[in-house]
Amino acid sequence: MTALDALKAAVLLFFVAVIQVSLLSSVELFGGSPNLLLVTIVAVALLRGAVFGAVGGFFGGLLLDTANLETLGLTSLTLTIGGYWIGRYGETTGRDRTHAPFVSVAVVTILYAVGVLVLHFLIGDPVSARSLLVESLVPSIAFNLVLTAPVYWLVTKLLPPTDWRGRAQEVRLLG
Repeated sequence: MTALDALKAAVLLFFVAVIQVSLLSSVELFGGSPNLLLVTIVAVALLRGAVFGAVGGFFGGLLLDTANLETLGLTSLTLTIGGYWIGRYGETTGRDRTHAPFVSVAVVTILYAVGVLVLHFLIGDPVSARSLLVESLVPSIAFNLVLTAPVYWLVTKLLPPTDWRGRAQEVRLLG
């Protein structure tokens, strides 16, 4: 992990957050909307690990919260946790598996929706669980899965896979 990789990831996440806020926030089809920032954080976390994913999630979420003038930290917290756990998944399993980005995006999209719902409930904001989990979740997963392949390809070009010496090896079950 170099300073150049951190700079590339920060610039990428900044531009993706700007695109998310300016263009994609108004796109809604079948009740769902794409989350380009979430997909990009998943790609960065898979390629660079848990710490990179958590920092990228916090940075991207803070940009999104600030630009949308929403509750500061809500998106940051959710994306930080998602980036960390997908980074751990990338560190402990085969990163070269073709299904890893798609499975990660689908799982994180679901967990992101549940996390946002729980956090809104905890701070007392009115939010409809039905609209968030029933009506918009499946179209949002579909949108994010469509974005996964091109975003993952772009992130692998900007942050090429590195030697993972010193990282956790693939998990082996004993017994």
